[in-house]
Amino acid sequence: MEENTNRVHPDTEKIIQHYKFDRLPVEGTLFKGTYCSAVETDKGTPAGTAMIGLYSENPLSVSCFHRLPYDEIWHVYGGDPFKLILLHPNGSSEDILMGCDPLEGQRVQFVVPANTWQAGSIVPGGRYALFGCTMAPGFNGEDFEAAVPEELIRQYPERSLDIMRLSVNGHETKMPEGFKR
Repeated sequence: MEENTNRVHPDTEKIIQHYKFDRLPVEGTLFKGTYCSAVETDKGTPAGTAMIGLYSENPLSVSCFHRLPYDEIWHVYGGDPFKLILLHPNGSSEDILMGCDPLEGQRVQFVVPANTWQAGSIVPGGRYALFGCTMAPGFNGEDFEAAVPEELIRQYPERSLDIMRLSVNGHETKMPEGFKR
């Protein structure tokens, strides 16, 4: 993933330093895991997890198209609006505008259904978007699947520009072995 060479806005830099964000492998998002249940599922994975993430243009922080086998709940915490792009198993797609102004059609919380291809990025012109994601059962790196752009474009040709713009994963489709949020 290429970094934008422009100077990082001081507000964005403060948020990044405050949370000590790391780069999420494969996906590309700046994130910090905040909760991992001590209770485990029958598979030995956490019963629930939570994380805080940040989208920005500089440094570039987006989410490539990926899917998970369980619902993922998104929460808005602050900053500028961001967009989630969903590619549903039935071939349809939709854009979800997330943000702090529900009276302007922005959602403060949204559930991405299991097995839906999803990607996200800040709305152009914004500095940063601070959000969280929770899952139950919890996030498990083995369950993560990133899309191969060319394959996804064949299934959703009308979204080819979005797919190419957010394909920061190259052809990596799996998290590193043993990765946990």
